[in-house]
Amino acid sequence: MASHNQDQDQLHIVMVPWLAFGHLNPFLELSVSLANMGHHISFITTPRNIQRLLPNLSPNLHSSSRISFVSLPLPKDENLRDQAESTIDLPSEEVPYLKRAYDGLEGPVSSFLETSKPDWIIHDFAPYWLPAIASRLNIPCCFFTIFNASVNCFFGPPSVFWESGENDTSSEKKKPMDLTVPPSWIPFPSNLAFRSYEFGKVFGTVEIKLSGVTDGHRISSAINGCEIMAIRSCLEVESEFLALLGNLFKKQVIPVGLLPPPPPSPDMINELGDTHEEWVQMRKWLDKQEQGSVVYIALGTEAALSQLEITELALGLELSKLPFFWVLRKPTGSTEDPLNMLPVGFVERSRENGFMCMSWAPQMRILQHPAIGGFLNHCGWSSVIEALGFGCPLILLPMVNDQPLNARTMVWKEMGLEIERNEEDGSFSRESVAKSLRSVMVNADGEKYRCKARELKQVFGNELLNDGYVEKFCHYLKEHKRSQIG
Repeated sequence: MASHNQDQDQLHIVMVPWLAFGHLNPFLELSVSLANMGHHISFITTPRNIQRLLPNLSPNLHSSSRISFVSLPLPKDENLRDQAESTIDLPSEEVPYLKRAYDGLEGPVSSFLETSKPDWIIHDFAPYWLPAIASRLNIPCCFFTIFNASVNCFFGPPSVFWESGENDTSSEKKKPMDLTVPPSWIPFPSNLAFRSYEFGKVFGTVEIKLSGVTDGHRISSAINGCEIMAIRSCLEVESEFLALLGNLFKKQVIPVGLLPPPPPSPDMINELGDTHEEWVQMRKWLDKQEQGSVVYIALGTEAALSQLEITELALGLELSKLPFFWVLRKPTGSTEDPLNMLPVGFVERSRENGFMCMSWAPQMRILQHPAIGGFLNHCGWSSVIEALGFGCPLILLPMVNDQPLNARTMVWKEMGLEIERNEEDGSFSRESVAKSLRSVMVNADGEKYRCKARELKQVFGNELLNDGYVEKFCHYLKEHKRSQIG
């Protein structure tokens, strides 16, 4: 009888993420958490992405047998370069072609759902066609937003911003330049706003129609067509924005916790494979540094730093006189060697004081090392979660997409210090870099950031707390599965 009840409680959940690793990884983390609670997950993505995600599933995870990867080949597109199956494979201007190819998965996804008849679909913003399929098949669907609550609240309900048309003259419609001030629907004091120099990087591709469908239509369809929303956040971090979000979107919004990735396992060889020797060299250098003395710099690969930005950042590191570990990788689609963009003599001058990594780096292992005392990052929500999970103070240099809004929230809550930039063009100086680094890592005025990071480790790195959010989410899914709503 117990076995029968257990089978009844097990859900079959289909995951449909967008083809970007900033989306694929949180969807996988949620899948692992749900699988660990006894549910079966069908994770739909393309063959190459599956091969890149598999190493993130430790063979020791008891959830691994409950996660089935559904491999759907990406339809051909004459404008899409070979082997491109993720945004990491493309420069930003070619991503619309990836979206157009992704829309070609509508038929195969529909066929899979008709055959598998899952209890729930958890989907991303990109498959705007999925809610209609779910409705036809009487399968409840949940929109999982990988952005935090403050970002979602800032843009407001779809009718206010995302559904705005170029020819719509309604006074209620919002345009990008309206977003340089906190929106009126946020009823409490807030610094949430874009700066004018950020619009080109944030909104430059939002309304590109090469894919045939605007991002605005995708997002509004995902929100309007779902039964509920799940969000990668928690009350301990964003209680005020989570309370507001449900009212704005007229949906039940369920936080699923921060989904922190599991801490690195002790078995480095199995986890790192061929890159084990590279990590040995990195760790050897880190082991020589004093505790909490090193600033770790990683700004992602999807936004390229300009020649001037690399120069000022490098000279700012020198000016700070702090040891540093800098991951400077070639941006997607770039042919420029980052080493050639560094100031003349910088590598030689900093050989004893710094470690330059020009390829892959095990970020979780680096952040976990006791020598790391601060993280200069681009304010991606995943990077923020990883860093604060280890109690690592943040120095903020937002680049694209939601990153500026994340930075404003971090500053508002004194969770990090943003590097000062020119209000007109967004440029920053070596002096502002050095000042921010020393403030957060060394000076007395930065103790509030160091203290806050230690405090937040008890939230961002709290496995029991975050698992509790997933358990509550599971309870809702079980109470509202197909057989009980149809």
